[in-house]
Amino acid sequence: MGELVIVAIGGNSLVRDNGRDSIADQYEAVCETAINIADMVEQGFQVVVTHGNGPQVGFAMRRCEIAHEVSGMTTIPLVNCVADTQGGIGYQIQQALTNEFAKRGIAKKVASIITQVEVSKEDPNFQNPTKPVGSFFTLEQAEAMKAEHPDWVFIEDSGRGYRRVVPSPKPIDIVEKEAIRSLIEAGYVVIAAGGGGIPVVKTGENTYDGIDAVIDKDFATSLLAEQIDAQTLIITTGVPQVCIHFGKPEQKALEQITIEETKQYVQEEHFAKGSMLPKIEASLSFLEHRGSRVIITNPESLKDAIVGKAGTHIVKQ
Repeated sequence: MGELVIVAIGGNSLVRDNGRDSIADQYEAVCETAINIADMVEQGFQVVVTHGNGPQVGFAMRRCEIAHEVSGMTTIPLVNCVADTQGGIGYQIQQALTNEFAKRGIAKKVASIITQVEVSKEDPNFQNPTKPVGSFFTLEQAEAMKAEHPDWVFIEDSGRGYRRVVPSPKPIDIVEKEAIRSLIEAGYVVIAAGGGGIPVVKTGENTYDGIDAVIDKDFATSLLAEQIDAQTLIITTGVPQVCIHFGKPEQKALEQITIEETKQYVQEEHFAKGSMLPKIEASLSFLEHRGSRVIITNPESLKDAIVGKAGTHIVKQ
């Protein structure tokens, strides 16, 4: 069995623009990504795939809100929206990969695992939710929804209206890690921890409850990579390489950097908090706990990046 590589696909990369956000459009984007993943499998790598679901959760919540406004249908809890989108996107990736393998004559099977990810009730994010989800509302609409759901929190966001904010706790355990390991050992390409996983809290020795939150998919992927002993973590994003001085005349692309160099760049605040910084922090966590390398690149560069010809490579030293 080849080197075990875990690849994180961004949810935004599956919704390329506002005019192309249907399920069919998303599947087209998934199929393009499947080609890049199949290239890696063809090169002999054992691959596990994770994915984001930020836009998709927003769409699911908005559908619930409209159904509630129009016909009074019961709203669906956020945790269930996470589960629904994890299954829907996982199905698309699974089918796209299965079809791509069949075209190439690759004898590989694919399986999606509905993955619960444990978080702590004591995580400070539960006391101070900051992750915006779903649509924008007027103050009157936000107040009406809060009256119906007293535990919901709304903030004014970027002058565009009010949005619900939810906790984004750090993941502490992948509940289905043993099942994921078993499928890897059986030779499957596994899709897991979609959307950062379904957030759950422990209620007993082997019991859990779902909780309304959104887990960062890069942190969940990093933890999963540690727990399944992956050698390489790949985080895909919208740019081919990580840059310092991004968007400035002195912008510089990074090809290979060490943990210490990366920490220095973090300290110098080169990475934006809402975009690249979480990917860098997840990368450092993986390397400091178990992994040997992290690659950050765009999906179309995967084939070259895995053999050192593209992307930004973060190594131990």
